[in-house]
Amino acid sequence: MPRPMIHILNGPNLNMLGQREPEIYGHETLQDIAAACEALGMQLGLEVALRQSNHEGEIVEMIQAARGVAAGIIINPAAYSHSSIAILDALHLFEGPVIEVHLSNIHRREAFRHHSFVSARADAVIAGCGAEGYALALRRLATLLRPAGSTQGRKT
Repeated sequence: MPRPMIHILNGPNLNMLGQREPEIYGHETLQDIAAACEALGMQLGLEVALRQSNHEGEIVEMIQAARGVAAGIIINPAAYSHSSIAILDALHLFEGPVIEVHLSNIHRREAFRHHSFVSARADAVIAGCGAEGYALALRRLATLLRPAGSTQGRKT
């Protein structure tokens, strides 16, 4: 039985993790996060594909390409959270669950970061947990995608 596919989409400047303001974003690189997500995905029975772009239109195209392929999306839109209606509109076209992730707590930062357009579509928002937020998002998606009444993945 094929494992459900999860697309993990990352926005601008996240390719610089580990170098960019580690006091805010941590020391893990995006490659570290990808490896951890792939390992956890295997444990949870999920297939994981992580992508990153600094370009809004490419992120919109990634979301569109996920339709009919991915069972769920984890998205860290980074700065586009606060400005992109195009990404929100694309997410509205996606049929599965969406989890929004932010490494930092956007609500403890500059006022312009307090609003996220993406949150209007997200089934859950995880902020301020650093790289662990991606693992929390994967676990939540595994729960959301588990068939009703299934005990798969549950500890008794």
